Order: sequence, then structure tokens, then C-alpha cells
Amino acid sequence: MLLRYCAGAFFVASLTAADAVAQQASDLVAPERAGIVAAAKRTEAQRFMVAAAHPLAAEAGRDILARGGNAVDAMVAVQAVLGLVEPQSSGLGGGAFVVHYDAATGRLTTFDGRETAPGAATPKLFLDATGQPLAFMEAVVGGRSVGTPGTVRLLHEVQQRHGKAEWAGLFGRAIMLATAGFPVSPRLAGAIALEAGGLKRDAAARAYFYDGSGAPLKAGTILRNPAYAETLDAIARGGADAFYRGPIAAAIVDAVRNAGNPGVLSLADLETYRIVEREPVCFPYRAFDVCGMGPPSSGAIAIGQILGMAENFDLKGLGPTAAESWRIIGDAQRLAFADRERYVADTDFVPLPVKGLMDKAYLGERARQLDGDRALGPDAVKAGTPEWDHALLFGRDGALEMPSTSHVSIVDGDGNVVSMTTTIESGFGARLMTGGFLLNNELTDFSFRTHDAGLPVANRVEPGKRPRSSMAPTIVMKNGTPRLVLGSPGGSQIIGYVAQALIGYIDWAMPVEAIVAAPHLINRFGPYDIEAGTAAERLRAPLEALGYMVKATEMNSGLHAIEITQSGLAGSADPRREGVALGD
Repeated sequence: MLLRYCAGAFFVASLTAADAVAQQASDLVAPERAGIVAAAKRTEAQRFMVAAAHPLAAEAGRDILARGGNAVDAMVAVQAVLGLVEPQSSGLGGGAFVVHYDAATGRLTTFDGRETAPGAATPKLFLDATGQPLAFMEAVVGGRSVGTPGTVRLLHEVQQRHGKAEWAGLFGRAIMLATAGFPVSPRLAGAIALEAGGLKRDAAARAYFYDGSGAPLKAGTILRNPAYAETLDAIARGGADAFYRGPIAAAIVDAVRNAGNPGVLSLADLETYRIVEREPVCFPYRAFDVCGMGPPSSGAIAIGQILGMAENFDLKGLGPTAAESWRIIGDAQRLAFADRERYVADTDFVPLPVKGLMDKAYLGERARQLDGDRALGPDAVKAGTPEWDHALLFGRDGALEMPSTSHVSIVDGDGNVVSMTTTIESGFGARLMTGGFLLNNELTDFSFRTHDAGLPVANRVEPGKRPRSSMAPTIVMKNGTPRLVLGSPGGSQIIGYVAQALIGYIDWAMPVEAIVAAPHLINRFGPYDIEAGTAAERLRAPLEALGYMVKATEMNSGLHAIEITQSGLAGSADPRREGVALGD
């Protein structure tokens, strides 16, 4: 079926029989690349809600909330199950960002559980013997791409600070599912089928994801993971230290260093890993304040820049069907990405003009480039010159960022809010498995090049550094209280997905089920990507007339949103994936 426009908003037409067959086939073959977008379901609740990428994970979080746990407790339970049932996207071997609102204090803060480069890593980690960047998949598969995982330390420390349930009791559902088994979903089955070349190189991954004949597991197969159950049991009993020290840590290091493409992760890297509590990046948009994750994530900065430029135009009056709306939004994205490539990296290692990049006057100046009536030419899309407190110039960064990630939105009965985006980077990470979980390939989010035109690249590899991300867990505030919590997977497209959802919600008054299902139009680098098989394709000719090269493509967002109103909660999960929103 197609998403269609009506009266300035999106609505969903019914599936024809042919559409239904096509959708089923697409789910089985490439579930994250389906061109057909189903209607999103709206869930309403009075006290609490969880929106997550798999029903079993959402159920685990809802169960914790129903038993008196809070949003942070539920976050732990949800991630423990996601790592089991959606292992290609996130898990214990990866990293995450959390934006947290504490209702008792009214304080909003963020927690950085991003992976770090090993102490033995050098800027030349992803260069070959001739000094040229490796091909991307050459770098990904094996131990070379594995950064120090941050997720377990993040879960434990945030729960110890802000949770109220007993830590050990948060893993029961995940341990039960790992022991008794769970049905392989169509999305997981399709992902396994597409990944034979990488997964089969690792003995543990091959034994887990393929049957005795070497065939990929089929949807509906009951899959057990006793090794994962043992790992969770150790973490439940011993906290994060059980993961970062002792047998689990030793097994991680052994897997990385003895892989076919070995890495340099050490026991010392695991033992010394720390999460970082950071101030959120907040910016006004219309009558709201939008708050998210700052560096090493580029998410909130880029979204803030897009909205800060778009605010100078009447998007509400233009509406979502107008090509002019998408000219403004698309070229604002391009300008934001030009700044992102130049400036954004881990601020513990490089200075970054965050205030300058978010300055209203600077964004107003950038927005003047959008005053015309045609697409910006390639020569016009350059990094700007935000105000610095010193002089420094970086080269452009060409780092890729892959889309296999997950997002969780949670609101509890006391009004606490969690927005967590969690990842192992590309699908199945480094394709290395130990202890029942996959290891990340997060180091490939660094720039493979160390310099550009003689200038150092801010996002180059350095020991202990955290690679730049586009993850954008977001909480929207109004008059000091949360109104909307959302985020999405999708690699560097996350920025566009979340920005579009915010414009849909704030400018076009779309309900949550519409903002997660709306057709996507994203422009990062010049060509305009529009979502194939949706009403976005109706804008192809008008956008081409404005001077864009337009490409219809599959766009695998996974938006999960919860709206908080005076009458209760309304949530929805992106129909492009398997997620659900569940409440009391």
C-alpha cells in the first residue's frame, strides 16, 4: 500500500491483496528494506508506556513498570531482551546514548555509553600498507573494528543512580527467553539470510545463526541461547564489573585478538571504561524546547541546526505536500551535514564550537541561503564559520555510519522519561560472537582518513576516543515538562528521520502514529532520497523541477514515539519494523 496525503496530513490507504503478498515477501527477504509502509498503530495509556523494536522487549519493560519499577529499570529489562531477539541491531557488545528526565527534580541529563577506541589504536588503524583507507567491509568484519563496549556499564550506572528496583530482578524475562527459546522473527531471519558471508567466518556466530546443514534459520524457528543466559546471570549477580572484568572480559578480548582480522582491544580497555554524564543539547523550536545528545553524537546539533534554519520559514502554511517545504528542509539538512563533517567529534579530544553552531544569528545567516526558489548548487553547500573561542580548522570527514541500531522510548507512572538509542553499528556488528552476544564494529564510525587537504580530521581514530555518531535520542519539552519522547535507528539518516518527525509533530500537528509512519524525504549530500513505494514519490517531479537529483530508495527508520498529554499517553512504533508501543 501507499502512504497518501490528505488535508495537509498523512493517512494510510488499505492494503490490497497484492500489496499484502508483496509486503510478506519483502519482510522475509529484506525486512529492513521494505518499500511498503503499513499503517502505524496508536496506543493510549493512563500511567506508563514502553515503545521498543520488538514485542518481547516491550513486554519485558511493561512488566517492570507494572510491578512498580521506573523508566530506568524498564530500560534495563528492554535492552536485555533486545540483545537476544534483535541481536543484529544492539546488545551487550555495543554502546548507547540515554536522555533522561527525572520528574522528582525536573532535571534533564544525558549519559554517554559510546564505545571507545582501544588504548593501542592509532590513527592508521583503517589504512592499508600503502596508507590508503581500507574498503569498508574489509574493516568491519573481525576484531579490528571492535571498540570497548559501553552498554553494560551504562545500564548499571544509570540504574544505580536513578532506578528503584532491585538490579538482579531486571533480567528475569531475558534469562527465561534465552533459556526456553524464542521464535525467530521474519526480520531477524531475513537479516541472517543476507549476512552469510560475514557471519559464517566466526564459529560461534555460524553455530548460532545457521542450522546443521549451514542454512540460515527460518522465521518461526525456536532459538535458544544458553550462553547469553549465563552472561546475563553473571551481570545480574555481579553488576557491570562481571562484564568488564573476569571471564567475560577475557573472552571478549580473546575473540577480538584471535579473529581473522584481529583487533587491539585489551583487558585494560575494558577495566578502565567509564560512562560520561553530559549536559543535554537543547534548542528552542517554535513554542517547544528540543533536547538531545551532544558530542560525540552529532544528532542533537544537526537536528538543532536543521530546525533553527527551518524556523525562519512558514512550514506550517506550506504544509507537508509542498515541494517548497522539502526544498527548505532538504537544503537545511545539507548545510547541517556540511558542518557535521567538518566540526563534530568527541569533545574530550577535540574542541568543538557547539554554541557557535547552535547560535541563532549563525543559523539565521545560514538560513538566508535558503531564500531562493531552487535547490542549492553543490558549490554553495559548505561548512560555515561559526564563532569559536579560538582559531582551529579541521578537514572534512568521510566516515560512514551504518543503520542497524534500535531505539527505546519509556515513560513511567511518576513522569520519569527515558529516550535511549542503542547500537552495535552495522547489522550483526563485527560478526564476532562471544558469551551469546555480538561485538560491535563501532570503530568504523571514525574517519578512515587522518587528514584532508593537509588538515587533521576531527573524527580520526585516537586511543580512548569515542567515534562520532548520528544517534539522536530526543525529549521535547514545553514549559519545563516533557511532551514528546522519540528517536530512531538508521545510521546518518537518523538525523533526517527525527527532524522530519519533529516538524510533523510541531509544524503540521500530526499525531504520533502519523509522524512515525510518514513517508521519508532526506537530503544529506545533494541527491534527494525519497522513500520508494510511498506518497513521497509524488514529489519526485516537483523536486527535480527545483534542481535536485532525486533517487527513490528504501529507508529503514525505526521511530518510536510517546506523547505526554494532560489526559494520558499516546505512543506508536514505526511500522517499517517489528516494534510496538505498550502501556498500562
